Amino acid sequence: MRALNQMLWRFWWLKAPGSALFIWLFFEAYFFLLRYPHTQVSTMPVTWLDRAIPMQWWAWLPYLSLWFYTCLPPALLPNVRQLVYYGFGVGVTCLVGLFIFYFWPTIVPVFERPPGSGLALLEGVDSAGNACPSLHVGIAVFSAIWLHHQLRAVAAGRAWLALNWSWCALIAYSTLATKQHVVLDVVGGVLLGALGGLLSLGLFRRLFAADTFSVRP
Repeated sequence: MRALNQMLWRFWWLKAPGSALFIWLFFEAYFFLLRYPHTQVSTMPVTWLDRAIPMQWWAWLPYLSLWFYTCLPPALLPNVRQLVYYGFGVGVTCLVGLFIFYFWPTIVPVFERPPGSGLALLEGVDSAGNACPSLHVGIAVFSAIWLHHQLRAVAAGRAWLALNWSWCALIAYSTLATKQHVVLDVVGGVLLGALGGLLSLGLFRRLFAADTFSVRP
């Protein structure tokens, strides 16, 4: 894990503000489309699984943890060229999701939340629009695919690989347990994130000779 620690601190002064800027730009576009939908908003259908999963107060913690989790893959890249490439890959994936929101705005049905709870607060900040595909899930899956590659590149143990995918799965589950999304949103997010992650990582391996931890500037 020494290699991961070295990569984490390499160009930290660029990675930290770069990730913050990317998240800020994403939220600007996301909330603009949320407030000003281009056309009539459709309500997503509820499945039996949505009815089976109860609202769980603790789920807002893994839900919000996405914004730390998604910063890990760029934090573990060793040089500026790879950082730029990663930003392009995740940016295109987000743009595809935002493009869908523009032409097909969706919202989840209204679920009653306990007043004064963390879930009610979460709804006030991130209302359950821009539903399908779930970009929350899509970004988590995209990040998990890249982290899996990075962990394997330094021969991290199976426990680390399992932790990575467990975290991703918990984030996806939290979108259902907070009622911010329904199952069909999650399926769409998984497909979008997997497509974006696998395509961008496949091209990355060709461009950078599969050397995730090259220290070239």
